[in-house]
Amino acid sequence: MRKSIFLKALTMCALLATVFTSCDNDDDVKVDPDHTGIYRTPKYVFYFIGDGMSNTQINVTEAALANPNFKLRTTKSTKAVSLGHMNIRELPVTGMQTTHAEDRYITGSAASATALATGFKTTIGTISQNGDHTSDLKTMAEMAKEKGMKVGIISSVSIDHATPACFYAHTDSRNNYQEIGQDLLVSNFDYFAGGNVRHNKYKGYTLDNFIADAKTKGYSYVNTRAAFDALNAKSGKTIATIKKLETYTSDGCALPYAMDVYAQDSEDDMITLADFTEKGIEVLDNEEGFFMMVEAGKVDWACHANDVVASSMDMIAFDQAIGKALDFYKEHPNETLIVVTGDHETGGLSLGFASTKYETAFDLLQYQSESYVVFTSKVKGWAADGNMTFESALAEAKASFGLGDEAKGLEISDYERELLEDAFNRSMSGESDHAPEEISVIYGYYDPFTVTITHILNNKAGIDWGTYSHTGVPVPVFAIGQGSTLFDGYYDNTDVAKKIMKVAEYQTLKEK
Repeated sequence: MRKSIFLKALTMCALLATVFTSCDNDDDVKVDPDHTGIYRTPKYVFYFIGDGMSNTQINVTEAALANPNFKLRTTKSTKAVSLGHMNIRELPVTGMQTTHAEDRYITGSAASATALATGFKTTIGTISQNGDHTSDLKTMAEMAKEKGMKVGIISSVSIDHATPACFYAHTDSRNNYQEIGQDLLVSNFDYFAGGNVRHNKYKGYTLDNFIADAKTKGYSYVNTRAAFDALNAKSGKTIATIKKLETYTSDGCALPYAMDVYAQDSEDDMITLADFTEKGIEVLDNEEGFFMMVEAGKVDWACHANDVVASSMDMIAFDQAIGKALDFYKEHPNETLIVVTGDHETGGLSLGFASTKYETAFDLLQYQSESYVVFTSKVKGWAADGNMTFESALAEAKASFGLGDEAKGLEISDYERELLEDAFNRSMSGESDHAPEEISVIYGYYDPFTVTITHILNNKAGIDWGTYSHTGVPVPVFAIGQGSTLFDGYYDNTDVAKKIMKVAEYQTLKEK
């Protein structure tokens, strides 16, 4: 006990020394009476949201990274790299937040992102409005903009998806993509990056119309590597995305899964979440400071599909983006706050499986080479062609997942072979397109053959899933920098927003 108190005292003394010696004016220093934290109002605020991320998504990624062969390739021309420990480990303050919505215990991304962006609960599917849709809720990004800061919104999924939308849009349904896109254009925010808008959902209005309207609002639209690399602090308001998403909509106008980036046909489509974050820092940096929200949206999507490798690889990509903010923080420690959290957990991911008992074999995850989305597209092609045999399909599963390779410890038992053959037949017949309840429980809304492969690989590694949907478990909060001590403890997701608003001195919390 005495040692613990002594260490805390030393930590506080070090913090005091850092703050006071760096302040030109002692009036800049704030004291939080509840936590005895001492901080300055940050000039730069980074807010990272891992969609679908809770402790298990972090833990399994760390466990997989313990194997130097679990690697993330980013381009065709570069070798895979082993990353070691996660950057998220460098954030010293840790809290936990509860996630329930106003009208449901297990939340959705719109309701949770509204809480994280505004400090208010709302109903499922609502984008930064109160629960009965009678009033808009002002977001911290809007408050930062009104304060004179530049604002950036980045996501690996479409930039009008629920989480990013909750920082600039106000509508009664997350599915109002065209309306959300118009809110984006009038937000006057400085940098939108990552996925494109869901233009395939527009009616009587095209992506070309959106780009033209963006230009009339003062935005440049960037979709090539050369144009992206040329962006700088003088570029003005920018919408940055990748080329393929002008026509590619089968995966929701989102960036490719991190593990599939290397397989893209053009460098224009190999811009990563970390690239968009690093460029955002360059574009947004100015004397008044900036607010940046970065979402790893496809962690959630991979967990919905019960693909632990795709999820973990996107967690690595997310962590690399956090690393870019940490690099900036190390240059501006007395002016920066970084907060990292999730909006909810997805998939009921558990580290442990009945048949492996207390054993795990995370090394087996290294043999999956592509995401469920890429493999599913192959399966759909086989079904359309009508000539694929089960034995040939098993060979494809072996090539992409290692499944069936005895030398790798991935031999297929008779029971597993039976599961795979049944799933293959369902995939080829299309029976799962309108599946009865018992089939949807087994396969969710995913291709039966693909999801059976990922389940078997995951189970062999000692990993299991409880659902294809969200769960209600609390999620972690990590923080570093000015005011970070406020994020210690156990609290509600609305309090994450309130704490950021307090530290950053954004407009007093109120309905817009």
